[in-house]
This record gives sequence, C-alpha cells and structure tokens, in this order.
Amino acid sequence: MARAATTTDVFNAIAEAHRRDILDALVAGEASVGELVERLELAQPQVSKHLKVLAEVGLVRVRAAGRSRLYRLEAPALAPLQRWLATYEQLINARYDRLDDYLAELQAESQSDRQIAQTQTSVPKKGNPS
Repeated sequence: MARAATTTDVFNAIAEAHRRDILDALVAGEASVGELVERLELAQPQVSKHLKVLAEVGLVRVRAAGRSRLYRLEAPALAPLQRWLATYEQLINARYDRLDDYLAELQAESQSDRQIAQTQTSVPKKGNPS
C-alpha cells in the first residue's frame, strides 16, 4: 500500500518531530542547512529532506546568499493550524474559567470555616468566670 504524501498540508508537514524542531530553530531567524545540522544534530540529507517538505507547504522560504541557501520561517503559513486550534483554545479557556469559579468557592468556604472556628474559640463558655 502506498504511503500518504507528507507534503499535502501544514498538518501533515508538522506531524514529524524533526520538522517541528527545524521550525523552532528558524524562529530565531534565518539559517543555512549547515547551521541547522549543527543545532539539531541531524545528518545533512535528513535536514535537507525535511526542509524540502516544509518548503513545499510554504512553511519555510529559501534565498540564495552567495554560495549558501538561507532558510527562514514563513509564520503566516501556520494560519490553518492556528484557526483549527482556536476552537480547542475556547474549550480549554471555558474549562479554566469553571476551575477558577470552583477554586473561588472552595476559598470562600475555607475562609467561612476559619471565621466560624475563630468565633467558637473566642466566645467564653457559660458559668466560666473570665
């Protein structure tokens, strides 16, 4: 059975950990293949292969600088991923909001319990001269 192409979209391209590592390295700015090989401790052919996949989906751009080819991150190409994650971000934020409400309730109950305990210990008992 033939393997599905890894270059069809951003999701498939970033599914591979080494490609995500390359993107992370390019956040700091342009880098040559040699610099990426050094930073990531991967073989040159492997880095070149991953850069090709990233370039095919528009996540990296390459420019010639003398004899070197410099690669840079094209962050706008991550927009489909960002849109997809936005749905989950809303869900996560709603859950955090519920957690914040619950923690506030627990804190209020704890404070109320402390006040009751203080009141009970500071009230003198009947028949006990103070």
